Amino acid sequence: MRLFGPLYERALRWSKHPHAERYLAGLSFVEAFIFPIPPEVMLAPMALAKPERAFRFASVSLLFSLLGSLVGYALGHYAFQALHPVLDALHLLAPIEHGVDSLRSQMNQHWLGLLLVLLLAALQPVVPMKFITWASGIVGVPLIPFMLCMALGRGKRVYLLAMLIRLFGKRAEDMLHRHIERIGWAALVILAALVVWWLLAR
Repeated sequence: MRLFGPLYERALRWSKHPHAERYLAGLSFVEAFIFPIPPEVMLAPMALAKPERAFRFASVSLLFSLLGSLVGYALGHYAFQALHPVLDALHLLAPIEHGVDSLRSQMNQHWLGLLLVLLLAALQPVVPMKFITWASGIVGVPLIPFMLCMALGRGKRVYLLAMLIRLFGKRAEDMLHRHIERIGWAALVILAALVVWWLLAR
């Protein structure tokens, strides 16, 4: 199934807009908690057009990704609290809270595994990061380790891309365009495997 290619083409069109830097900031923000298009697909052509500003664009993307991660974390926390009466009326609250308590217990017992999951979620460019930011808020992952993992993972992504653009120019963007589907699905498989390993490592 071709999922990432069409989204890539749309974001490429946004990257040519006169207010592209604002769009990059907005895309980086909403992608961290709800939107499916990774900001790199705008960052790459913008950096190619103005290589001298590649690291500035990367910094903008990272900053707004971190702000978006905070929103996802808060939404997970407060939406879960707000839904308590509804879940209780549906007799779902007790089993869900049991699952959340179990995740909290595993989080306390397996910190290294948790940090690895968060880092990988921040590194990969597709939908599951939204689940990670929301789930982190629901489970109550300590905010500082959460933000550090988001900053390290996302920072590595955007600054590595900026560096590749500066070093290899159009070849780096062509490679991203050519392999975006494989990169996206491979990241999904790796993340799913790591999450399963973390849940089973008791």
